[in-house]
Amino acid sequence: MKLNVDPSVALYVLIFAAVFTAAQAAWGLMNVGVAKRTVNRRLATAERAGGLGDLVLELRKQRGLSAEGNSIFSWAWFSDLVMRSGVVYDPRRWAMVCAGVALTTGIAVLVLLKNPLLAIVVGIASAVVSPIVYLNFKAGARAKLLGQQLPNALEVIVRSLEAGHPVPTAVALVGRELPDPIGSEFGMAADEIAYGATLEQAVGRIADRCRQMDIDLFAATIRLQERAGGNLTGLLKMLAHTVRERQKMRLKIKAASSEGRASAIILTAAPICVFILLQVASPHFYGDVIGERPVQIGLAGLGSWMFVGNLVMRKMIDMRI
Repeated sequence: MKLNVDPSVALYVLIFAAVFTAAQAAWGLMNVGVAKRTVNRRLATAERAGGLGDLVLELRKQRGLSAEGNSIFSWAWFSDLVMRSGVVYDPRRWAMVCAGVALTTGIAVLVLLKNPLLAIVVGIASAVVSPIVYLNFKAGARAKLLGQQLPNALEVIVRSLEAGHPVPTAVALVGRELPDPIGSEFGMAADEIAYGATLEQAVGRIADRCRQMDIDLFAATIRLQERAGGNLTGLLKMLAHTVRERQKMRLKIKAASSEGRASAIILTAAPICVFILLQVASPHFYGDVIGERPVQIGLAGLGSWMFVGNLVMRKMIDMRI
């Protein structure tokens, strides 16, 4: 039996396969390049630095800290946000990005609404708000990754201590062998220890930079061992097991509350999507009624009630361990 295949269909299939394969290859190369840059960022900084003192100062400068390790920002909340995000502090680059965001947003508003004053206000607001939103997003993703990497870092330290290495060497091993962000944080701690800081001070600065619950628990464990003594290897083993169990519990809670999160997303997005579709498909659907005061008050009330409902649903599914 002959199988008749349209040559054009076969050509389209081959084109799709070629494009799909090329996209997969490009995505893989990009991921490898990003991972390599991430792993080697602190090592590249160490290669450029003239000595240990210059390396410590440069690493602190990249995190928005002074030479003494204090914040250079007058606002404590913004200083914590910059440190938690892990974004390299570069004032000139940040200013150029903010100016570009303000200019792009302002031009878009001016073209769409033909209102110069509103374009200026929206442009300035976007230049202020967008960096904060970006830093918040980066800080949240970084904190999550730190929690995932901490047990592996503790196990590396434990095995190094069991092999007979001193604590600073074990901490430096984490900085060399593990990827960012945990690698850079422990690498900075190792550099500060070599620069003259104690283990308790270096680990405390890790907790101050990260502001992550599991890192705080690690810093408290080191502080307790430094002051009361005891078997550091056993404490770190117990801590690694505790952190892993906490992560398992968080995943179980996330799975149990997934239905509530999906319901919240659907219930929130459905009215907005319907309104947008009506405006696009039939702009005059509401007619002159949309301009009436009672209708506007009713829509505002519905929006406020939907906002309150989202807060209630978030409170129901937001469980922290």
